[in-house]
Order: sequence, then C-alpha cells, then structure tokens
Amino acid sequence: MQTYSQKPHVSHTSNRNASGNSTFRIHKAASRHFAGGVALLALLGIAAILSVALGARAVGWPEIVAALSGHVETVGDAAVASRLPRTLLAMLAGAALGVSGGVMQGLTRNPLADPGLLGVNAGAALAVVVGIAWFAIDETTTYIWTAILGAGFAAIAVYTIASLGPGGATPLRLALAGAAVTAALSSLVTAVILPRGDIAGLVQSWLVGGVGGATFDQLIPVLPFLLTGFVISLLAARKLNMLALGDDTAAGLGEKVAVARAMSAVGAVLLCGPITAVCGPIGFVGLVVPHACRLLVGGDYRWLLPFSALAGAVLLTLSDVAGRLVAHPSELDVGIVTAFIGAPVFIWIVRNRKIGAL
Repeated sequence: MQTYSQKPHVSHTSNRNASGNSTFRIHKAASRHFAGGVALLALLGIAAILSVALGARAVGWPEIVAALSGHVETVGDAAVASRLPRTLLAMLAGAALGVSGGVMQGLTRNPLADPGLLGVNAGAALAVVVGIAWFAIDETTTYIWTAILGAGFAAIAVYTIASLGPGGATPLRLALAGAAVTAALSSLVTAVILPRGDIAGLVQSWLVGGVGGATFDQLIPVLPFLLTGFVISLLAARKLNMLALGDDTAAGLGEKVAVARAMSAVGAVLLCGPITAVCGPIGFVGLVVPHACRLLVGGDYRWLLPFSALAGAVLLTLSDVAGRLVAHPSELDVGIVTAFIGAPVFIWIVRNRKIGAL
C-alpha cells in the first residue's frame, strides 16, 4: 500500500500580497498623519493671526505688518506689539500642556490623567504662592524653579499615595489620589493668601490661569525648560508605547520600567511646571487634547505627542481669542474658557465605559 506524505503548500504570491497590503496600510496611515499635521499647522497659523488681530481693538494687515517689522507708531501697531508675546505664550502653553497630558496618560495608563487632575498644577501653584508670600520671590527664573519643585513633589505624593496597599497604583487609585491631593493643596493655597491682603488680589487673578500681559522678558527664561521637557518627552515616546503593554510585558521585552517612568515624569514636570509659573494653573488642556489626537493618529505616542503639541497650541490660542470676544471689551481669562470646554469632555470620558485602558 502506497502512502503519500502531503506537504503544506506555501503560496509565494499570497505572501507577496500580504506584504504589499501591509506596506500599503503603512503608507496610507503615514499619508493620513501627514495630512492631519498639515491641517493642524494651518489651523495654528489661522489661530495666531486671529490672536494678533482681534481684541479690545481690532487691527488690520497694515498694522500687523508694521508691528512685525518693528514700527510702533500708531495705537494699532502698539496693540499688535503687545499681542505678539501673548500669542506666543498661548501657543507654548497649549503645546506644553497637551504633551504633558499625553505623557501622564501614558505613564499612568489612566485616561483621566492631566496635570490639573493629578495635582501637578496645584503643587506648582502652592510652591509659587508660598514663595511669594513667605520668601518674597520676584524673579521669573525663581518662579520657574519653585514651580518645578512643587510640581515634582506633588507628582511624587500622588504616586506614593496611590501605591499604598495591595494592587499598587491602579488608574482608579491615581485618579482618586490626584483629586485628594489637588483638594488639599488648593486649600493650602487659600490658607496662605487669606492673611496676606497685599498679595491676595494678584495671586487670585494668577490662580485663574491666563496669558494676558505676557512679555518677551517673561518668555525667554521659560524656553530652555520647555525645550528640555519637549525633547525628553519625545524621546520617551517609545518607552510609553512599551508601558502601554503593561509593566510585566514591557520588562519582558527588555524595557527598564523604572527608568521609563522616571524619564516620562521628568519630561511632564518640566513642561507643566514652568507654564504654571508664568500663566497660572490652566486645566483640562492636557485632558482634552490627547484624546482628540487619538482619533487622528491612534495610540502610538511617537505620533500622539507631536500632534498633541500642535493641537494644544491651537486649542489654547483659540480659547484665548474666544475669551476676548465673549466678554468684549473686557475679557475672560483663558483658564475659564478651557474649563468650559474641558468639563463636558471630562464628564463624557467618565461616563464612557468603553475607555478602560490606554
């Protein structure tokens, strides 16, 4: 009796087709990401023009061009000159908060993570308020270092509290610990400024969060910190992709989990600490922007963080413009506008049970 051994038949054509389809999908995704990036850059340009042109006094192209060329001869030219640093600060603050929010969400694997919700902004604010009230700090660089230290201590406190007990720092525990620490630090801020009537008005205005009154002298000391924070965060993007798989899986793939977490946390603190020192605590940008960007580029942090920078800059700049127009001829601070935008999104995220992990 003759038997035949049947060997599996491998179709080289099928392999080539599968490889071709995979390459096509990669190119298609890259093209879609490129188109989305171009669209965000165009929106950012439009937002910058609107920010320079609109306000208590609307200005035209001749005045904008004159101010950009250094000629400040009319009231319109002066208005443009004063709005330029404000516009730049709004763009930098939005980009920094968007990236730091994305990093924190990846670091904690918590869709509710945000510099405001995890106590980082509150820690920076308390440190600055204590420095003003008790140590009479008055230099921008000192404000920045104080805010960074406060943000770092708050982040450590939240993570330590969330890590207590069995199970470690789960997303739910991080959210609860962040809410508790934020409430405690905010109460301490109030306790510090209540007896100090000489600084209460200024500090309370700063605590709302805004970009009005910005000058280039304020911006220059912030730039090295922000640049360092952006570089560290972008370098940590691949590590965040690994952490998204879980600590055990990431460690099994050769990733040093503790180093990845520390690197990501340093990048986030260097972004939101200096911005809080200059603008005050601005909430919800770091929560809303990364979620919106995930609809465009998915969960790959190598794409998500750059897109969060662009989208955050667009959101905060347009929010600042909206605050000027809604209360014209007065204005609403941008922190109030972002709260109106972010609160419904926060409620939607909490109610959406499909968002279980990042």
